Amino acid sequence: MSSETDPLARIADALARLIPAPVAPVDWHAEPAYVWDQAARPVTRIIAPPLALLKGIDAQKADVTANVARLAAGHAAHDMLLWGARGMGKSALLRASVAAAQEADVSRLALVQVAPEALASLNRLFAILGAVDRRFLVFIDDLGFEDGDSTGPRALRSWLEGGVEARPGNVRLAITSNRRAIVPRHLSEQDDPINPRDAVDDRLALADRFGLSIGFHNCSQDDYLAIISGYCSAHNLDWAEADALEWSKRRGARSGRVAWQFVTELAGRAGRALDAP
Repeated sequence: MSSETDPLARIADALARLIPAPVAPVDWHAEPAYVWDQAARPVTRIIAPPLALLKGIDAQKADVTANVARLAAGHAAHDMLLWGARGMGKSALLRASVAAAQEADVSRLALVQVAPEALASLNRLFAILGAVDRRFLVFIDDLGFEDGDSTGPRALRSWLEGGVEARPGNVRLAITSNRRAIVPRHLSEQDDPINPRDAVDDRLALADRFGLSIGFHNCSQDDYLAIISGYCSAHNLDWAEADALEWSKRRGARSGRVAWQFVTELAGRAGRALDAP
């Protein structure tokens, strides 16, 4: 009896079609970046602004680029916590620093961005990367833990140092957060009659485990205008200071992100396309 008339054969054929095709193994030497969301996905290009266009964060830029360059060269390098004001270029600076370090030799260093829902599988990622002859900057963007979450902060402490599943020697962590301590803090901690200092110290100890803890602050009007000027010069866009200031007033903020949104508006008016920063 042929498979066309045999019910069991037709069922077997249907089940075979439901089985996903085998996933090709990831080549951890091939690409400049990867995304980890329980499994690895290669990224063929890091989209980031040139370092010269990141204005108003000169001190932060110097620290981050120097540290990433050390990691790429195989020298001692720090885990990094970039914290502070929203929209001031924390993640853009990390991407741009890795791209700059790859210009000499892309094979030396790769960026691995971890999806928020994949944090629980970070130990598996570390085990994989530790066996690869390449250096990696593992990037977790906008990390924050909810009130009452003790598991996440403890895991992060273990990954940074002291744990049996700490990140391997060829890997460094880079985390961005809106809070310096990463975990939420409350005024009531100061009033706790039972070891109040211990409660605060325990939360701050998480941030203390990063060799570099770099703050980003809301930019001044001059910095905001300088950011816009740099982008507009690079993209040959005409702009007016009054228009730029009105744009920031309508949004109630001045930041690198608001500046880029204004530049995007200018490009749209001029019928131009822009890469994301």
